Amino acid sequence: MKKANGYYAARKLLSRRKASRRLQKVWRQGFYGTRWKNDPLETAPQARGIVLEKVGIEARQPHSGIRKCVRVQLVKNGKQVTAFAPRDGSINHIDEHDEVIIEGIGGRRGKSFGDLPGVRFRVIKVNGICLEMVRTGKKEKKGR
Repeated sequence: MKKANGYYAARKLLSRRKASRRLQKVWRQGFYGTRWKNDPLETAPQARGIVLEKVGIEARQPHSGIRKCVRVQLVKNGKQVTAFAPRDGSINHIDEHDEVIIEGIGGRRGKSFGDLPGVRFRVIKVNGICLEMVRTGKKEKKGR
């Protein structure tokens, strides 16, 4: 179907654009509010949580390996998320019942990153100390 043109075509163009808006994912997320309903951090850049357990997640094809992650229960709303423990050996410094700060891992449009299925967050602090400092031995992790 050809696009309307001419002096009196504006109404037709506007109504057609309005009808096709519902096909756009970004518009639907804003209109129905699912952009915020599905976000465990509730639009915040970081969140605090308590570690429930350590889990190993198998990488997607064509990679192999077990990625070290933790299950975290957020303090603000009680939702449980899986967070990646970045770098070699950092999982050894995270224990159950530790307080951690998590942030988005940087996947496209807030989805999972790389070969990690269903993992959208990463750990950046453990008991108020930067995880990288604890991992390299520059600081010691405090007990809770």
